[in-house]
Amino acid sequence: MSALPGDLAGATAIVTGGGTGLGRATALAMARAGADVAILSRSAEHLDPAAEEIRGIGSRALAVPADVRDPGAIEAAVARIEAELGPIDILVNNAAGNFLVKAEELSPNGFRAVVEIVLFGTWFCSCTVGRRMLARKKGAIVNVVATYAATGMPGVVHSASAKAGVLAMTRTLAAEWGPRGIRVNAVAPGVMVTEGASKNLAFADEATQERLRKSIPARRLARVEEVADAIVFLCSDRASYITGDCLTIDGGLSLPSGFLGPGR
Repeated sequence: MSALPGDLAGATAIVTGGGTGLGRATALAMARAGADVAILSRSAEHLDPAAEEIRGIGSRALAVPADVRDPGAIEAAVARIEAELGPIDILVNNAAGNFLVKAEELSPNGFRAVVEIVLFGTWFCSCTVGRRMLARKKGAIVNVVATYAATGMPGVVHSASAKAGVLAMTRTLAAEWGPRGIRVNAVAPGVMVTEGASKNLAFADEATQERLRKSIPARRLARVEEVADAIVFLCSDRASYITGDCLTIDGGLSLPSGFLGPGR
């Protein structure tokens, strides 16, 4: 399932949250597969180094500071990307916000902030880019969710609620836009130790990571590169008959362990 050189030759892709973590890895994988890539982020300082890496691979790159919660900013960003890189073929909605908190201690602003980035941001980007794709009757969108979008998980009621909405959005748009040439899928990564996850979800220390490894049937954490390759696959013609799906990439963590599971 890994990305192959030429998989996305001639394509123009947008990756939100593309300056760090999984977004950066996805943008680089897109470039290695032949795409020109625009990366969006509120944090402008992360964008230029990632864009230089993309150019180092040999693809064109555009760093666009934009807040996915602002539909006007997204409209302006997409217009700029089209003007400089050409029509958009691929959208990866990766921008997210998250932090661990007990549900009863979550403030209204904390809930709103995460839902606006994850759910509203995914919709604003999908709607803005989707209209352009529909006019061309061609395009692929991949939304990054999480396994707890389907199962729930303590400590992330804001993120789980938002990502569950994104999962429903994925399937709804796939059903509505499929006859018009647009594929929409999602990926649900397992535990990845990125800068954001380490800081916001307490995965940084080795002892915690070791406990996580022991709970995962594959006995390791996910690498951002392998998740990025799966995203590229879903955007490529090799996945031309896949739409409305959510690909779980968690090493088996979401599988029921039963009485013969780890530690029993």
